[in-house]
Amino acid sequence: MSQSNDMALKSQNTISKEELLALKKEMNAKAFTKRRIRTGSRLVFNIIVAFIMLLPLLYAISIAFMPSGELFTTELNLVPKNPTVQNFIDAFTNVPLIRFILNSFIMAGSITIGQIITCALAAFAFSFLEFKGKGILFMVVMATMMVPGEATIISNYLTVGNLGMLDTYPVLIVPYLTSAMGIFLFRQFYMSFPMSLYESAKLDGCSNLKFIVRILIPLTKSAIGAMAVYTFINAWNMYMWPLLVTGSNDMRTVQIGISMLNSVDSQSITMMIAGVVIVIIPSISIFIVGQKQLIRGMFSGAVKG
Repeated sequence: MSQSNDMALKSQNTISKEELLALKKEMNAKAFTKRRIRTGSRLVFNIIVAFIMLLPLLYAISIAFMPSGELFTTELNLVPKNPTVQNFIDAFTNVPLIRFILNSFIMAGSITIGQIITCALAAFAFSFLEFKGKGILFMVVMATMMVPGEATIISNYLTVGNLGMLDTYPVLIVPYLTSAMGIFLFRQFYMSFPMSLYESAKLDGCSNLKFIVRILIPLTKSAIGAMAVYTFINAWNMYMWPLLVTGSNDMRTVQIGISMLNSVDSQSITMMIAGVVIVIIPSISIFIVGQKQLIRGMFSGAVKG
């Protein structure tokens, strides 16, 4: 009787283990299904939000390929019935758009390189060097971020006008060769490095400039990438200052050139939108290529350790 009872208990234990395994598999399957439903719901929601955010851009691209006759009708034409590239051809022929794009590339590229150099040098001084009034000077630099550009644009214009710099490349580039935001960004990165790193380099006979070029810059590639993307896009989209200091087609930037495509003739709207699409391609491309660097650079310097 005892043997039969033991066998019955063993069989019950065996059945219970099988049931537990089956229950575990069922729970894993349900959890996997829930995760897939949750992930799919998030994906659908993100697609809907992205479509809503991109709808103006998509509609602008649609208008760029749309003949003027299809745009000004009583019907709501979201997609061109007879797509054409004539609007793009007219945008290049009516104004020297290629020259404007070249000017913007020269201006934005020079400003980007200049700000990376000056901000890196200034941030090095605020992070590793000791001198009187360093804290006060840094606060003054940061305080300039609260001064709107419109408040200084007249004084800057009078200054460059007296220097004879109007309608030249230097007048587009020189006033923006440094940035308080860039100094702050690089300083936050440099503050995450121990002072012993700088002291060890000095003991090995490394000069300040060599320390920046060979040690700091390779360690702050994410900050440089973020700074480059942010600065280039801002400089590319600059409108007020180039409009004020340039007066010839040889020096105008692309943002001003696009406004020249707009005329009293309603037929020019599709041509102007085509020019806008051409202009936003470089900035969007720079952002897509450097978005990871931008996000990493903006957040990694804020955390130590």
